[in-house]
Amino acid sequence: MREHLVLIGNGMAGVRLVEEILERDPERYDITIIGKECYPNYNRIMLSNVLQNKMTVDEIITNPYTWYEENNITLINEDPAVGVDTANKTVTCEKGLKIPYDKLVFATGSHPFILPIPGSQKHGVVAFRTIDDTAEMMEAAGKHKKAVVIGGGLLGLEAAKGLQLQGMDVTIVHLAKWLMETQLDERAGKLLQGDLEAQGLKFLLEYATTEILGDERVTGLRFKDGTTIDTDLVVMSIGIRPAAELAREAGLEVNRGIVVNDFMETNLPEIYAIGECVEHDGKTYGLVAPLFEQGKVLADVLTGIEAKPYQGSKTFTSLKVSGCDLYSAGNIMDTEGMQSIEAFDGVNRNYKKVFIKDNRIEGIVLYGETADGNRYYNMMKKGQEIADLQSIAILQAAGEEAGSDDVVSWDDDETVCGCNGVTKGDIIRGIRDKGLTNVAEVGKVTKAGTSCGKCKPQVQTLLEHELGEGVTASTGICSCTDFNRDQVMTQIYAKHLTTSSDVFRELHFSNPEGCAKCRPAVNFYLNVAFPTEHKDERQSRYVNERMHANIQKDGTFSVIPRMRGGQTNPQQLLQIAKVAEKYSVPLVKVTGSQRIGLYGVKKQDLPAIWKELDMVSAQAYAKAFRSVKTCVGKNFCRFGTQDSMGLGIKLEERFEFIDTPHKFKVGVSACPRSCVESGVKDFGIICVENGYQIYIGGNGGTEVKEAQLLTTVETEEEVIEYCGALLQYYRETGIYAERTAPWVERLGFEAVKHILSDAAKRKDLIEALDVATAVKRKDPWHEIVGDRDIQEKLYSIDRRELVTVGD
Repeated sequence: MREHLVLIGNGMAGVRLVEEILERDPERYDITIIGKECYPNYNRIMLSNVLQNKMTVDEIITNPYTWYEENNITLINEDPAVGVDTANKTVTCEKGLKIPYDKLVFATGSHPFILPIPGSQKHGVVAFRTIDDTAEMMEAAGKHKKAVVIGGGLLGLEAAKGLQLQGMDVTIVHLAKWLMETQLDERAGKLLQGDLEAQGLKFLLEYATTEILGDERVTGLRFKDGTTIDTDLVVMSIGIRPAAELAREAGLEVNRGIVVNDFMETNLPEIYAIGECVEHDGKTYGLVAPLFEQGKVLADVLTGIEAKPYQGSKTFTSLKVSGCDLYSAGNIMDTEGMQSIEAFDGVNRNYKKVFIKDNRIEGIVLYGETADGNRYYNMMKKGQEIADLQSIAILQAAGEEAGSDDVVSWDDDETVCGCNGVTKGDIIRGIRDKGLTNVAEVGKVTKAGTSCGKCKPQVQTLLEHELGEGVTASTGICSCTDFNRDQVMTQIYAKHLTTSSDVFRELHFSNPEGCAKCRPAVNFYLNVAFPTEHKDERQSRYVNERMHANIQKDGTFSVIPRMRGGQTNPQQLLQIAKVAEKYSVPLVKVTGSQRIGLYGVKKQDLPAIWKELDMVSAQAYAKAFRSVKTCVGKNFCRFGTQDSMGLGIKLEERFEFIDTPHKFKVGVSACPRSCVESGVKDFGIICVENGYQIYIGGNGGTEVKEAQLLTTVETEEEVIEYCGALLQYYRETGIYAERTAPWVERLGFEAVKHILSDAAKRKDLIEALDVATAVKRKDPWHEIVGDRDIQEKLYSIDRRELVTVGD
């Protein structure tokens, strides 16, 4: 019979241990995992990305419920362990369930530290530790304006940036003289503060909080010097404490944490502990890499493999805040016998400091340029002598170019993925033993590259070295990279990249100039991420968007003016007719979207035609909000229930010229007969007696997809609000060139509906849409007609024939 292994804790350390056990001997144990939260295992270090709108909760779930089922693991959620009977070897849960064990592992994690000051229990005082904490913070951001984060450490700064991106005015209160004082020295801390202040965050350094003000809900803070600050939300981020109460009650030895030996054994037989709840050799750890190292040792012990003793961990830290690249590792305190090598580039705000003791690296601080972090870290971890290295170039070998250290030449025990504690040897063994052929497979098996993603180029290098031509095609947005859309966006935000060349360089695209597939995609993602900073790169657009006209099979172009809601007037018709006659346009046709198109136009005639038409473009060539198709509505049709044409005009006026991942088509039908095929539109409206039915995710074309009913609303204003929210959510989460039908299928209709059904989220999305499109939303042909250089360069027009608005 199998032994019964019980794990108390469903967090990152405990579940990683179970993965390691299953890897070694999947038939050895019947496994029960007891969790406190109502979620499956998730990546806690990515909560800041959720708060900063870079990821969704679903995207940080690392082991969904199906994983537990597939591996025959019993998961007990929302029923934490409250008692352990070591004599009878049972664990009791809060709801009374008793679970027998043969072997028991504590992986109870830690508690966030809450200042023991008056008012700390008021509403609006939260920690930043769980999905529920994150949801509470995002909900508060939707209702309130001011936030204070107490604690200028790693997590506090990530929380502050997230709340700012949620629309709040954020102040960080910190007791120390500079930020992240345990990971950064004063110079790096001040550089970080300056960059964050430039982004709009505020700081009160060397301030001690003595009281949280307010009645039931927080209204402010009082400090030791008697001053106060108003706030609607307080986030405590001042450290963690091992969750060891249950272990102490069970008779385990506990100091700061549960005391374990080098094999993660406690003082009681058959009981083990790993993770943030553990104290080993007098130390506790709050970072993920040491916890995974402990899990590997314990997995060997529990599966009967000769285990190497756990010797403690060298830790490192990096910050997930846009525009602030930093790396810190080891001991950075100026203790006795410690020396340092320091380099500061004030022009580029790059700072490097390496702490040396007994001719070996003890600590590392990098700010701005962090590419050498892994190299220094592995030198420190191995205890490498530095006598033969050039201190003038910060430990660079003589004649070696900066950053040229090749992962292929590393020892197998050197760390490639610091986030998940994955070594070069782990990756090589995975490639050789399991036949892995791409970065995604390596990530699934070893976890390398599944957190921040910065090590993916090194993983790719190892694959290419091992397999040569056997490396399979990239799983990324194109063959230039293994990064998918979400990973590209995460890195754009994290590194504050504002040009395509920045993306190609910093994300190590194999083609430094990108390719025809990724250039337009990256340009779009940058437009969404930093609309006020990124200048649209015309050369990255597809030819139709560069020329602002659809190219036809014979090399001529189409001209399709916008007729909002499909409505026109005699003057427009006369003008179209005059232009068609003057320029000998071979085809004048009513389009499928109820517009009049001129086809067969010569390239050099395009600017003059648009000038003489004096109409705006329908953008029939663009990945953008297209024309709104309508029927005549209740004003003329005896079946019509609402003014469909009027609503169509309002929608076009509100959203025309907005870029989207793919073309975005809208239809408004005045009655359920749906003369404009609203049921196969990206956003379809069917007017009924009591209001407007809204459908989303419909597509015509080669594969027809029926739209799904989202909701029914009473007013035109609500229709426009839902349309704007959908547009921005699609822009923020859609893959470039992905229509709304596969987008809805990928995200899940219910998930999209959940977002759009929340009035506060709709408001936030529309506000973000307005900010994003304020500087970019304009008729392109008005600009072209007024710019002689563009006409000459793009349309090959002789300067004597150039046209301008004033001609």
